[in-house]
Amino acid sequence: MTSPSGWQQCIYPWIEWLKRFRYIKFGLVGASGTVVNMAVLYLAQEHLFAAIAQPRQRLYASLALAIAIATVNNFTWNRLWTWADRVKAAQAHHEQLESTPWQVLGGQFGRYALASWLGIGLQYGLTLWLSHSLHYLLANVIAIVVASVSNFLANDHWTFGHRAPK
Repeated sequence: MTSPSGWQQCIYPWIEWLKRFRYIKFGLVGASGTVVNMAVLYLAQEHLFAAIAQPRQRLYASLALAIAIATVNNFTWNRLWTWADRVKAAQAHHEQLESTPWQVLGGQFGRYALASWLGIGLQYGLTLWLSHSLHYLLANVIAIVVASVSNFLANDHWTFGHRAPK
């Protein structure tokens, strides 16, 4: 095994420090969701739903599919990484209530989906509105950035709100 180079030794502590901040983790997960969203949107718009003649009509279906798949991606990674400490606290809480792991997961996903609904609706509407004057991909990126703040706050306080006892 080789030892890290000088720049790696300098950057690694910064990366570890940043990983302690939940909003930065949320942002990194959101960035991965944006990549998933954009890839699915492009593939659906240009290929999967190509049989729909009108690009504007095709955009409705493409955008809905892209948002759905990105939501599942983001829930998974936020649960495994961003709020991993709170997931353990929620599981301990639900074990006292004799909930099954599937009930816990289903409940969290349900809360995540509801909490994200405002952001999803905001993203969807803003993308459609901005796409009248901007390219649909650029419009979608702008809408994702605007919606991310409401998604973080709702999920931090409601979906993953269980905190470990001190």
